[in-house]
Amino acid sequence: MRVTVITPPEPFITVEEAKARVRVLADDEDGLIEDLIASATAHLDGPDGWLGRALGRQTLEARGDFFRDRRWYLPYPPVIEIEALTYLDHDGVEQTLDPTAYELRGHLIERAFATRWPLVRCDDESVRVLYTAGYDAVPRPICAAILLMVGDLYANRETTVASANSIIVPMSTTVENLLMPFRVWA
Repeated sequence: MRVTVITPPEPFITVEEAKARVRVLADDEDGLIEDLIASATAHLDGPDGWLGRALGRQTLEARGDFFRDRRWYLPYPPVIEIEALTYLDHDGVEQTLDPTAYELRGHLIERAFATRWPLVRCDDESVRVLYTAGYDAVPRPICAAILLMVGDLYANRETTVASANSIIVPMSTTVENLLMPFRVWA
């Protein structure tokens, strides 16, 4: 199943919050700090992110080849709502499945009682689910981890620390511990 971001989330960490974290008072590095926030967030968020979940509220599209037995798993929770579920019928014509034919239960789409999934064309990505996922209020441990990452990136602007024994700057144990309860394991 392929998932793409249709509408990305709005930033949920402000430049002011990050500046307070790195103790910057002037405005001349606001662009850099904004980029660091975006980079740290992108490292964790959505289809390409380390957490395997959607952070800020965003619209995603999942594409699959056919309907699963009774359930269809939507990745990158938390799933808020399904905006549309479409499929290609046997003749290759796009159809929209009536919302009364399925139910959203957490991150699973299930057939409604006494219904069947429609027959779909045997093509790649013939079933498409447009859905909203993410948090309305991103949990504070995730925000704290992103702010720590911004601080690390701001203090260490290269991938290694210059010293007699150069070392790589990894994601800190504190950041990993803050994020671990939220990580989705595939």
